[in-house]
Amino acid sequence: MFQLCNTIMKIPVAIVEDNNDIRAALEQIIEMSDYCELAGSCVSGEEALVKLPILNAKVVLMDIGLGGISGIEVVRELKVSHPDILFMMCTIYEDDEQIFEALSAGANGYILKKTPPGKLLEGIQELMEGGSPMSSQIARKVVAAFQNKKSDKLSNE
Repeated sequence: MFQLCNTIMKIPVAIVEDNNDIRAALEQIIEMSDYCELAGSCVSGEEALVKLPILNAKVVLMDIGLGGISGIEVVRELKVSHPDILFMMCTIYEDDEQIFEALSAGANGYILKKTPPGKLLEGIQELMEGGSPMSSQIARKVVAAFQNKKSDKLSNE
């Protein structure tokens, strides 16, 4: 939560998800939260590129596997012109390539769609507090990648 003139404002959250059922579930989670509000939703990457800059969302829950332009590409494009938007990938993809591509594009967090609603909302708060929330499975992959990189570097010396 962030404060403005002694009134607590809710965190405006936007959702980019092409699956209607998942998008509706995420919208419901946001709307039921005490500290988040739904700024809007997009069903495609193309729509997100147009709508996200005008929705004034602080946090965007971004799917990767959208029908046309990918969520990663949306993040890559919008981070340049809107660096203040916090993107949390919310996806089924657990493979290293997708994770690192999303983080390299400018994603601030990476959670899996199977994340419980309470953890999702905690992740949004964590983003607003300067953190980078990740599902534990994703965090382990990131740690392993750094450990492998370090051991590769040591073996080359």
